[in-house]
Amino acid sequence: MPQAPARRSSSTFRSQTRAPDARFRARRGSGLTRSAVVTGASRGVGAAVAQRLARDGHRVVAMARNAAALEALAGGVPGLLPLHGDVSREDDVARLAHTAAELGRLEVWVNNAAVVDKVPFAELTPERWRGTLSVDLDGVFLGCRSAFMSMRDGGGVIVNVASLSGVPNVEKFPGLAAYNVSKAGVIALTEAVALEGRPFGVRCVCLSPGAVDTEMLREAAPHLRAGMTPDDVAGIIAWLVTPAAAHLSGVNIPIFSNR
Repeated sequence: MPQAPARRSSSTFRSQTRAPDARFRARRGSGLTRSAVVTGASRGVGAAVAQRLARDGHRVVAMARNAAALEALAGGVPGLLPLHGDVSREDDVARLAHTAAELGRLEVWVNNAAVVDKVPFAELTPERWRGTLSVDLDGVFLGCRSAFMSMRDGGGVIVNVASLSGVPNVEKFPGLAAYNVSKAGVIALTEAVALEGRPFGVRCVCLSPGAVDTEMLREAAPHLRAGMTPDDVAGIIAWLVTPAAAHLSGVNIPIFSNR
C-alpha cells in the first residue's frame, strides 16, 4: 500500500525560502498592489490557479512542498513568488501570510493543498489518518485563520478547494476515508469562517470539483475519466474572487462535469 507522504522539517523549509527579490520590490510602485496566496501550487489545480491570478494582476505567493516544481513554475510566470513550505505547520503558514503582506494588500487566499493516502479502512492507522487530516483539514484551518487575520481591516476572499468526495450523497470510492472526512470538514469550516467574516467584509467560498485531470486523480481513482481540467477550475476561482461574485459567501459549489 502507498505510504503517508514524507514530512520535512520546518527548518529545512526555512533554509530554502528566499525573500521577495528585486523584481517584486520594484513592482510595488507599478500598480500591482494586490497580493494573493495559493497553496499546493506546484502542480495541478494549484499551479493553474496561481498562473491565472498572476495573469489577472495579483502578486501571487505560491506555496508547496515540491521545491523544484515550484521554482520551475515561478520561472515562467511574472508576478509569482515561490515559497517552499508545509501548510500543516503553523510557522510556515504564518510566514506565507507575512510574505504576501509584504507584496501588497492581501485580497485572495486559495487553500488548495491536499494529499491522498489511499488505504483500505481496515488498514488505516491513526498515524496515516492524522497524516491526511493534518494537510487536508488542519492546513485549511491554518490558512483560513491567517487569511482572516490579514483581511479583517480591508476585506478579502478565501477560497477553499474541497471535493465531491466530501459532499453527502455523492458516490464514494474505497480507501479514501481520511480524504473524504477532511473534505467534508473543509465544507463545514467554510460556513463557519464566512459567518464570522461577514462583519469584516471577508468572504469564504468552497469549491468541490469532481474528476479533474490531475496526478492526484490518477493516484486516487485511476478508473475515473476526468471531466475537467485544472484550467477549468482556475477559471471558476478567478471569477469567485471578483466583485461579480460579491454575494457568494459560506457556500459550497459542487462541480459536476457533463463532458
